Amino acid sequence: MIVLLVFAAFILVAILAHVYVFLRSKQFAWVKKLAGDSKWKSRFIRFVPVLAMLLWCVFDLVPAVIAVVHLLFFWLLFDGIGLIVKKLTKKEFRIYWQGAVAILVTVLYLGVGWFFAHHVYETDYHLETEKLLPGGKLRVAVIADSHIGCTFDGDGFASYMERVSQTKPDLLVVVGDFVDDSTSREDMEKGCEALGKVQTTYGVYYVYGNHDRGYYGSSRGYTAEDVEAELIKNHVTVLKDDVSLIGDSVYLVGRLDRSFGERASMETLTKELDPSNYMIVLDHQPHDFDAQEKAGADLVLCGHTHGGQMFPIGITGELSGANEKTYGLETRGSTNYIVTSGISDWAIPYKTAAISEYVIIDIE
Repeated sequence: MIVLLVFAAFILVAILAHVYVFLRSKQFAWVKKLAGDSKWKSRFIRFVPVLAMLLWCVFDLVPAVIAVVHLLFFWLLFDGIGLIVKKLTKKEFRIYWQGAVAILVTVLYLGVGWFFAHHVYETDYHLETEKLLPGGKLRVAVIADSHIGCTFDGDGFASYMERVSQTKPDLLVVVGDFVDDSTSREDMEKGCEALGKVQTTYGVYYVYGNHDRGYYGSSRGYTAEDVEAELIKNHVTVLKDDVSLIGDSVYLVGRLDRSFGERASMETLTKELDPSNYMIVLDHQPHDFDAQEKAGADLVLCGHTHGGQMFPIGITGELSGANEKTYGLETRGSTNYIVTSGISDWAIPYKTAAISEYVIIDIE
């Protein structure tokens, strides 16, 4: 219901953006010059770009709506600044700079967001523990929210996995949303093959995210069971409220995503575990921190938030209680929490609040 309300609100604001652009663009000198004294010419000239915006929304809904909403925000902002300046100086502007600046800022802002969504960086963390680790240290590679097919296809994902493999991780963990509703079977299979080729000491592990099973009327042509079968075929361990022992001294606790409705509690999953061993918890959504700390987790790895994606998504997620943290490292008691912004995104091809990343964690 909340998702539908937010979506409806964005559509309403997008409609208002079209109206505002139509009304305010008559201030441009080039519109006045082309239209002369004809109101109908002016309306026609201004209707053409508005129609282009509308067609973009029809054929590429989410990116277009995001763009026109930002255009409205910046246009209102600079119109407001212009009004204040005019009242203070008591002078009329010779040109209508507000609209031009709003368009330019929107293009630059979303252009930067597009770049950060489509270029993947390595983010490194260094943690310390008094607990025993195999060989005295452990390197964990983390990816989440690949949503294969959104900003890269199966081959693109494979190229990123080659980069991860070059870091020589002891293990690679996939913290949910590996695939999406729009991921083709071919790209899904290529992604699974790429995970199987990553060179690690202790293997590759996967937990579900809220998109992996497909929803929103998905018709991608395969099931979650098919994804699991391909992962297992490529030697990826699928954890569904399961615990794996890594190198005789590290527990890897993989939780079902909270979107499943019913899942084992942290208490149930960890009650038989040796507290002297280092415990890493994989949980797609950052939403159960108190229980994870109480269970004695040393490190919790999450995704889901995309680092906030675009302002004010991250703040809204935390204030609403949907997420306990949006991005980065946080320590509560003896538990470290790392929320990654993900290697890609879902539907929105811009990241203005974060970068796309894979994470390398060195624990000593």
